[in-house]
Amino acid sequence: MDQIRIGKFIATQRKQNNLTQEQLAEKLGITKNAVSKWERGLCLMDMSLLKPLSEILDVSINEILAGEKIEEKDIEKKSEENLIKLTELINLKSMKYGIIGMTLFSIILILISFFKNIPMAAIVSLLCAYNCITFLSRYKIKQDKTDLLTGILFFIALVCNTIAFILS
Repeated sequence: MDQIRIGKFIATQRKQNNLTQEQLAEKLGITKNAVSKWERGLCLMDMSLLKPLSEILDVSINEILAGEKIEEKDIEKKSEENLIKLTELINLKSMKYGIIGMTLFSIILILISFFKNIPMAAIVSLLCAYNCITFLSRYKIKQDKTDLLTGILFFIALVCNTIAFILS
């Protein structure tokens, strides 16, 4: 989902409907700061607001997600694209919660290692494995070569650290 494009589209449609950010926010039961963040492309709205937003702006949900008006002949194609992008967005949000959980787990593991004499090499291997999986998963979703390279580097670090741990 292109947050900036969606934000610009929402701003354009809001202005065409002679609404201020504050008026739109009031109709949706949210703050004007939330509308401002959407329009600047800083974040997307809660998906539960898509239907009421589309009704207020007199556009389809599909057009909001595409960030543009859609011609009749392109509706099916754009619907499929938007569904795929929405699924990817949900996957990324799920991954964010996984990252938070793993970070907390890692902090707890490091704290325990101070008291229970767990070798730091074991913790480093665990963190490398986690980062490898995280970046390779992000690559699978976003197809960003930086994520692929980072995942491969963490995998190499994991293998080297594990070998060093076994040999020590």
